[in-house]
Amino acid sequence: MSASKPIRWQSSDKALKAVQVAFDVEAAVLEAIRCAAFENDVSSSEQIRRILGLATARRPIRPRLTVSLTPDDYVLLGRRYGLPPAERLAIKGHVTQELIEFADQAHEKGATE
Repeated sequence: MSASKPIRWQSSDKALKAVQVAFDVEAAVLEAIRCAAFENDVSSSEQIRRILGLATARRPIRPRLTVSLTPDDYVLLGRRYGLPPAERLAIKGHVTQELIEFADQAHEKGATE
């Protein structure tokens, strides 16, 4: 008996077949693409697809930042926020708040220059 996928997962079949490709380029190319992506309010990946004339997402993509955290990182962040490392969701909340405060300070600094 074969297990069928729930309907809500079936739409991800195309994405599962996609292959992520990394390009080794000089820093100037990387910077130009990142700047263009920033100016166009899209991800670097979306900007590359635009440059290559490939189809792009028609729906807005949820803006988010990502970082890879190791178990040791959670230990350090837990100490920083007075939380046990296992409280990853609470740590994430504190990190989010710290990033928001960073952005606010950067915005204020830019407004005064």
